[in-house]
Amino acid sequence: MKKLPLTFENMLPINKALSNPTRVKILNLLSEKPHNVNELSEKLNLPFSTTASHVNKLEKVDLIVTELVPGRGTQKVSAINYDRIIIDLFNMEEQTNEHELTIEMNIGDYLDCHVHPNCGLVGEQEYIGIQDDPRSFYETDRKNAQLLFFRDGYVEYRFPNRIPYGYTVKEISFSAEVCSEAPNYKLDWPSDITTWINHTETATWTSPGDFGGERGSLTPDWWRTNLTQFGLLKQWKINEDGCFIDNEKASDVTIGDLHLSDHPYVAFKLGIKEDAENKGGMNLFGPKFGNYEQGIVMNIKYEAKS
Repeated sequence: MKKLPLTFENMLPINKALSNPTRVKILNLLSEKPHNVNELSEKLNLPFSTTASHVNKLEKVDLIVTELVPGRGTQKVSAINYDRIIIDLFNMEEQTNEHELTIEMNIGDYLDCHVHPNCGLVGEQEYIGIQDDPRSFYETDRKNAQLLFFRDGYVEYRFPNRIPYGYTVKEISFSAEVCSEAPNYKLDWPSDITTWINHTETATWTSPGDFGGERGSLTPDWWRTNLTQFGLLKQWKINEDGCFIDNEKASDVTIGDLHLSDHPYVAFKLGIKEDAENKGGMNLFGPKFGNYEQGIVMNIKYEAKS
């Protein structure tokens, strides 16, 4: 899908072009297939000259493209140039020294794990392997998991390290939909879920419960509502000021403590520590389960070394 980013420089003329309802109708028609001006004029019930003027204004801001094609003689045919328009409400000049990369990983693409029952992997249409059997976590089909759960243990993911040489990391963050793991579900079921980045313990978050009884917006119909349905979307962020969970400081671990440049990968581990006060397990959701259409997302902001 071709996207048109709007910045402060091109926003005004494009918005002016889109402010006319007839021109929006033209874009709708062209999104179905290319048309010449005569065809557009007939469908809009407008004079040829008026239609041509609207087409010309859309051409000037690059929303459509018009080409000469052979037909009954040579005719001009217009086609839509973009499928989506995205507005960037920030000044690009202020971002020139900062770079950013985002990588999403399926929840079944963990490289290492150690789990105890209750545990299991769930795909979009059925269980993967056998419920409450830790051996199922090594099934080759685990990459298709949309929900994984365990009462005790951990899963570890390794993201590719794509930080360019000669650059330094300012901030790294991970986000995932997660909650506690209780038999069936239990809203009041605290669990201390700890994260590690590059084998360094970063922070512990206490999940308040295991959420069910009301179907998650993405949870498939075959999954019973008396089981876990959705989690909470959490973000773990580390920069030079410390580690933050949902923008609240959670520990004094800083970006320098992670030694990102010393590893060929970026490891992210979630689990329950052996000495956790609340050992309430963990559910981890993929893009087709729960309320958020994502797996585990890593975002890194970096800049050129001064």
